Amino acid sequence: MSMHMGEMESGSVKVTEWQQTMYGLDSGIQSGATTVRDDDGDFTSSRHYTTTTTVTQGMPDLDAQYSLTRAQRIRAAMFPETLEAGTTILSTQTDPSQMTNVQRLAEPSQMLKAAIIHLINYQDDAELATRAVPELTKLLNDEDQAVVSKAAQIVNQLTRKEASRQALMQSPQMVAAVVRAMQNTGDMETTRATASILHNLSHKREGLLAIFKSGGIPALVRMLSSPMESVLFYAITTLHNLLLHQEGAKMAVRLADGLQRMVPLLKKTNPKFLAITTDCLQLLSYGNQESKLIILANGGPEGLVHIMRNNNYEKLLWTTSRVLKVLSVCPSNKPAIVAAGGMQALGKHLNGSSQRLMQNCLWTLRNLSDAATKEDGLDSLLQMLVTLLGSEDLNMLTCSAGILSNLTCNNGFNKSLVTQSNGIEKLIHAILRAGEREDVTEPAVCALRHLTSRHAQAEVAQNAVRQHYGIPVIIKLLNQPYYWPIVKAAVGLIRNLALCPENQMPLRDAIPRLVNLLLKAHQDAQKHGSSNQQTFQDGVRMEEIVEGCTGALHILARDPTNRMEIASLQTIPLFVQLLYSPVENVKRVAAGALCELALDKQSAEIIDAEGASSPLMELLHSNNEGIATYAAAVLFRISEDKNLDYKKRVSVELTHSLFKHDPGAWEMAHNTISMEPPFPDELDGGYQGGFGQYQGDMPMDRMDDNMMHEDYQQGIPFDSPYQGQY
Repeated sequence: MSMHMGEMESGSVKVTEWQQTMYGLDSGIQSGATTVRDDDGDFTSSRHYTTTTTVTQGMPDLDAQYSLTRAQRIRAAMFPETLEAGTTILSTQTDPSQMTNVQRLAEPSQMLKAAIIHLINYQDDAELATRAVPELTKLLNDEDQAVVSKAAQIVNQLTRKEASRQALMQSPQMVAAVVRAMQNTGDMETTRATASILHNLSHKREGLLAIFKSGGIPALVRMLSSPMESVLFYAITTLHNLLLHQEGAKMAVRLADGLQRMVPLLKKTNPKFLAITTDCLQLLSYGNQESKLIILANGGPEGLVHIMRNNNYEKLLWTTSRVLKVLSVCPSNKPAIVAAGGMQALGKHLNGSSQRLMQNCLWTLRNLSDAATKEDGLDSLLQMLVTLLGSEDLNMLTCSAGILSNLTCNNGFNKSLVTQSNGIEKLIHAILRAGEREDVTEPAVCALRHLTSRHAQAEVAQNAVRQHYGIPVIIKLLNQPYYWPIVKAAVGLIRNLALCPENQMPLRDAIPRLVNLLLKAHQDAQKHGSSNQQTFQDGVRMEEIVEGCTGALHILARDPTNRMEIASLQTIPLFVQLLYSPVENVKRVAAGALCELALDKQSAEIIDAEGASSPLMELLHSNNEGIATYAAAVLFRISEDKNLDYKKRVSVELTHSLFKHDPGAWEMAHNTISMEPPFPDELDGGYQGGFGQYQGDMPMDRMDDNMMHEDYQQGIPFDSPYQGQY
């Protein structure tokens, strides 16, 4: 018995001792909450910290206190809900930015707990909404507008939670009831609530489909005329989501006259609202000509240019520039954008920090530039474009060269300004950097061709090309393999450069290449001559190359040394043959070349021996005064060594054909036949959409009164369409 009592006492002592150890005590921690999704559908992450401290008596040693409260701390971390109210636990955390080991251990359990609670709440929301749908649908269809308004408010609250929103969008009857309520109500609060419902539903593809099938698009389009700003916002953002993600939405918006309601919204001032609106316009107009014309008819270009001129919100400027880029390939919208000041407004953004905005503005300017050749006030734009020619970005280089090519077409002021702004050197360097990039080289050469003729600084430009070592660069472009649009532009540029006497010698290396090009182009053109078909290569007619090469050789022949080299390459028989060409401009340049070559006695004899007199006599009666004058000059020169009877017969023929109204004019014409006017400038048309080509030929400059008249009506343009994408 005594032994048994002793064992019991011993056991009690052990239990007491065990209770006094750390295993029976708790500690305080900071518990963390995981990332959760709030009622609005956004993800938020937060940690909730509770620092608790316990004070014990009789234990002054802090380490001993931590040891005694370890179990409490672990339990509080893992299961904080088990703590009694008011319990304080000693914390081991010394640095608030550093989690303790116990806190790290507790984090997964708290995440699991939060996920379970969220799942329970989600299921509750879904079940509640599912049960409520039939009754709420009935209330939304009620005749009492007060009942409808209250029901709309409830549904609006439900659509703010993901689970209930998912349940509601599964009911076509519910969505249709919301659309009907929005259409039929006269109460602004009901309108706002129903618009908000559709906006919330549009965040999911199922919701977009439900809105589309319920006829929501026409109803939303009507809401674009609402005086309430919140309704406008809900309507435009919902339509934007539909246009982005719902098949068939674009056509539905167009049929509901959505564009007619959207364009007037450009007068609003909220930049974020305008960014969404302009993006809707871009989505609707891209690839749809009718939409572009509707935007034009409703004053869209003016509104868009106003935004570009007066706003600095980058996203709005970017979305607006996208619309203008789409409209800039429409022949009807082009002049309207230019007239509204689009060139100047877009040019403002070429030196900003946003690369995507700058690229859009450049492509839009490129597309508009062929409609802006007569536009004033482009000084700063032209200077900026010259600066951008130094860019390493090939897209910027392409656009800058193309814009300069068009803006210097038939515009003497722009030509002089670019020349004075060091444009010649920049263009030459651009050609060198472009390498084999034809979309850079062609417009750059075209721009140089424009800058070297018909303006006050033309001679300065002609000299500048030589001074900046550009002549070898240009001659090199005549090499094989030929890309004919570049060849055509280079030939025209060489012809302009040859007008400067100082350039005649450096251009001598071009003569054999020009002759080879002339022979090849003439042979290709003759292949289809019998079938009345024109020969095109890379979009260039071979007759254009024939005319260009002959015209360049004509001007180069003004130099005696060049003249001898041209004659030595057996060109005279070909020039005589070209006098029979059906193309009037080819006849003119051929007669002009023979006129220069005939200055040498030996060449004059060869011309006569090739039987040139017969076609030249015919050309004396040409309605083209330039052709007739050149023909007369050649006949006069080859008759100088003839007998007196031949000279008399030629003189009579000249007097009765070319100068029958003014016999005294022969001497004046003879003295001025070398005044060959420069070739006309030509435009590159704008890009078609994203994938087309530059359109059409360009308008020709009028000739000065003191220049020899040329019939440019039938002339061959010296530029051609070339492919480009934005």
